[in-house]
Amino acid sequence: MPRRPTIALDADGVLVDFHHGYAEAWRRAFGARPAERDPLAYWPMDRWAVERLEGEARRHFWRYFDEEFWLHLPALPGAVEACHRLHDAGFDLVCVSALDAAWQSARLRNLRALGFPIERVIATGHHAGERSPKADAIAELMPEAFVDDYLPYLRGVPDAVHRALVLRAPNGSPNEGPELVLAHTTHDDLTDFVDHWLARDAR
Repeated sequence: MPRRPTIALDADGVLVDFHHGYAEAWRRAFGARPAERDPLAYWPMDRWAVERLEGEARRHFWRYFDEEFWLHLPALPGAVEACHRLHDAGFDLVCVSALDAAWQSARLRNLRALGFPIERVIATGHHAGERSPKADAIAELMPEAFVDDYLPYLRGVPDAVHRALVLRAPNGSPNEGPELVLAHTTHDDLTDFVDHWLARDAR
């Protein structure tokens, strides 16, 4: 059997709604879901009307980014259908996510429970720097395309891989400036990428 071509997909902001999870973690930690402050904010702490936490309050909040958190993130609108369109068109889908390896299994279980046709998650961990924490995994995987919503995570990804950037919420977004040249294409969401990709393959 010939190997099916692969497309690598980020999770948070591409497949699943981390912002919703953030608000739910706040509710679990402090007893009330925060009100929405800016629906167009890129970062969840700007989208929700929450205070900036320090010290023990911050540590208390981050304890709620636990297995329950990673198991119950909802799919973004249209994302499951978009993935099925890619899968039905002959692509294998792999999730490449900058989360700790401890949550890799929970992420896969979450995606499978939501109905995503994804059988593999690669957890790369997160670090800032000149090279994306995902670059080595993408170089080893060598998919036809890699889709992410965070411009710095395109750094160091091989040129042979089509780098697609989901722009999503514009307010406070890091997806701007000279480094936009790292993206071969930009898209409003995953559905927009899939429309582009499948139309390109049809030509």
